[in-house]
Amino acid sequence: QVQLVESGGGLVQSGGSVRLSCVASRSIFSINALGWYRQVPGKQRDVVALISSSSRTTYADSVKGRFTISFDNAKNTVYLQMNKLKPEDTAVYYCYARWSYDPLMAYWGQGTQVTVSS
Repeated sequence: QVQLVESGGGLVQSGGSVRLSCVASRSIFSINALGWYRQVPGKQRDVVALISSSSRTTYADSVKGRFTISFDNAKNTVYLQMNKLKPEDTAVYYCYARWSYDPLMAYWGQGTQVTVSS
């Protein structure tokens, strides 16, 4: 069973920065995609950022220029660097992974809360 474990969430002031990390229990060398989603109560889970094995990135319009997704193969870890945070960035952030040899299966972390105070 693959596990994704997020860390790095917490309380931060508006304009501040936070870096989220997500460690996979399986090598990410053959990933199809890694990413971060976020969800607030009563709303659907929305994509924040995605990255492919070739490091092609996609960002939600609301975070472009502020957030950066990256990964480290040696550490089986995907990161989300979040800068210039806004109160509307407050959400539970979920790590996501899909492997190229198991493309129909999406894996999720347990989520980490990020709260941005105004």
